Amino acid sequence: MSDHADGYARTQADLASARVRFRRALSLMLMTLVVPGSAQIVAGNRRIGRIAVRVWATLWVVVALVVLLGLLDRGIVISILTTPWMLWLLRFGLIALALGWVALFADAWRLGAPLRLDRGHRLALSGVTGMLCFVTAGLLFVASNLMAVQKDFITTVFGSSVVHEADGGRYNVLLLGGDSGKGRDGLRPDSITLASIDADTGDTVLVGLPRNLADVPFPKDFPMHEEFPDGFDCDGCYLNSVNTWADDHPDLFGGKGHEGVAATQAAVEEITGLPVSYHVMINMKGFASLVDAVGGVKVRVRQKTAIGGIGAPITGWIPKGRQVLDGKEALWYSRSRVQNSDYSRMARQKCVMSAMLQQLDPNTVLLKATGIAESSKKMLSTDIPAGELDTFVELALKARGAKISTVSLVPPAINTGDPDFDKIRTMVEKAVERSESGPKAPATTKTAKAPKKGAQAGSDPDKRRSAKVNDSEDLAAAC
Repeated sequence: MSDHADGYARTQADLASARVRFRRALSLMLMTLVVPGSAQIVAGNRRIGRIAVRVWATLWVVVALVVLLGLLDRGIVISILTTPWMLWLLRFGLIALALGWVALFADAWRLGAPLRLDRGHRLALSGVTGMLCFVTAGLLFVASNLMAVQKDFITTVFGSSVVHEADGGRYNVLLLGGDSGKGRDGLRPDSITLASIDADTGDTVLVGLPRNLADVPFPKDFPMHEEFPDGFDCDGCYLNSVNTWADDHPDLFGGKGHEGVAATQAAVEEITGLPVSYHVMINMKGFASLVDAVGGVKVRVRQKTAIGGIGAPITGWIPKGRQVLDGKEALWYSRSRVQNSDYSRMARQKCVMSAMLQQLDPNTVLLKATGIAESSKKMLSTDIPAGELDTFVELALKARGAKISTVSLVPPAINTGDPDFDKIRTMVEKAVERSESGPKAPATTKTAKAPKKGAQAGSDPDKRRSAKVNDSEDLAAAC
């Protein structure tokens, strides 16, 4: 009985010792997870451990400072995340951190003396080690990839170096939407909108310019003014064909490149009286990819809209009501002219732009960054320099919660075949003044009612809907 009792006691002691060794090994792994290097200080190479702990502490101090600065001025954080060399530094810093952390986990596993553990404990320890390495390194590698994607997107799209300051406290950005392809004569921007953005508040006025605006003028010092001193009046020459005409006559501009966009920009400046800060050219097919990348766009469809029908058969319809449109549907909702007018299309484009602005929140952008960046590279070309990107990201964040109003140069206010450009400039000037005066300005209420009254004079519900959107002081509500 004595020998049996002694054997049992030794067995219990061995089991207890095994549990202690296993708990010690797990503790070393958890220490490495919480404070990398602490396991080495306790049971390994103290010099390596101290270096790792100091690096870890320094990183937390840097993160705390960035968070504090971000709370005081989020523009600092935006600037960090939009500066190419900083993104490059962050990318390789994250890779180095991931590799170093994995090395510390591997060393902590060694310090846990796995060969002295029972088979079950050894397998459990190996599983925990593998999981911790996979999760920590995986997250850091994903973050590193996001930095690479962001850097590639910025350097690909934002390549200009010419910086323009806000004019009168506003940035005026020309948004051009179009596509070139089979059956089209060059690239004709069928969607032309000037976004005038208050640099302080983000309040935005969208000036919608019809593609069929005739006799558009050019500044006197612009080369096309000599060719068309009385306005762009050649056969079939409307605003949307300025781009193609200029691209077809590069010698007139000294062959500097991007003649079409420069000519369109000059015409828009002369039409509206607002100096254009930058332009953004949006390829409509790329826009469809962006919508798919973010999981669709939520819009309220006021009238069923055809898919196809522009030089091709109608292949389907987007039904009336609240819808989540995929890329193809959003593209056709923005461009369709079947059974409605150009002016209705302009209204729908504004609604889609407003919806995308509201729905592209930081969480969506972060979780779907790769898809957004890839589709945006196909979609965008712009002269906004990379150094100004932080300014416009900040403006976009402000604009999400700011007022978006519109002024549209459409009938009955403007006869697009024989436009009164003095009246147009006055309309634009008043819209900007209303935006800057705030929502309680008396002029806002008066202007909001006038288009509605004029629209009701007609019997076409499509005209009433487009008038409501095109001249709305509350674009979100009108859409």
